[in-house]
Amino acid sequence: MLANPRPGSASVFSLHREVALITGGGTGIGLGIARCFVAAGARVVLVGRREPELAASCADLGPLATYVVQDITATEAAPELVRRASSVAAGPVTILVNNAGQHLKKSAADTTTEDFQAILSTHVLAAHALTRAVLPGMIERGAGNILFTSSMAAFMGVPLVSAYAAAKSAYFGLVRTLSAEVACRGVRVNAIAPGWIDSDMTRRALDSDPVRKNKVLGRTPMGRMGLPEDIGNASVYLCSPAAAFVTGVVLPVDGGASIGF
Repeated sequence: MLANPRPGSASVFSLHREVALITGGGTGIGLGIARCFVAAGARVVLVGRREPELAASCADLGPLATYVVQDITATEAAPELVRRASSVAAGPVTILVNNAGQHLKKSAADTTTEDFQAILSTHVLAAHALTRAVLPGMIERGAGNILFTSSMAAFMGVPLVSAYAAAKSAYFGLVRTLSAEVACRGVRVNAIAPGWIDSDMTRRALDSDPVRKNKVLGRTPMGRMGLPEDIGNASVYLCSPAAAFVTGVVLPVDGGASIGF
């Protein structure tokens, strides 16, 4: 991080010398975040389960990007994952982006305990394990950023996604309690709540359901879906010196959906 960048200068948004570990970074929103971080000067380590996907994304991102293949639901391996990420990036992880997730479209009555547990394992338990793994180093250095990718489903009642909405809502509590706990140690904790973003996961959820898709667009004042880079640019802000006095925030980036009618 640049020391005391001049107020109002472009450098206040710089992520130069930062190392960002981004879960689910090979596609969609995660890749959009990675692309914006690289543009801001950060080194990024993408984490996911599919190596060909990660390798292709890193080739597209350029020399500031590398990857580690890991199933983040193996929570006992979180400390080793952080060590591997620091090794391949040649520096300690200074930004953690808990972005990995999976979608489940089922009625609440049809959502089994196993379904619910699988969603919580990816979104909540894995994010908590990685947060635990990076916090000691961040606290020791007196600086760091932890960012969670929440969702509009945590703000509004969206049918058929009870497990997903519960997991994304859990981030609200994590962000607030963690930020209150570690702000005095130089670590900031925030979240972004994307609206409907044009990604593979969104297409799988909506393309087969035109009524639902039209409803999404109809209640978004901007009348369109966002791009992964819209989330990426907001993430750069929250992890940059420009947001040095911002912690404990859940920032909607949603084209106005959370306030639309």
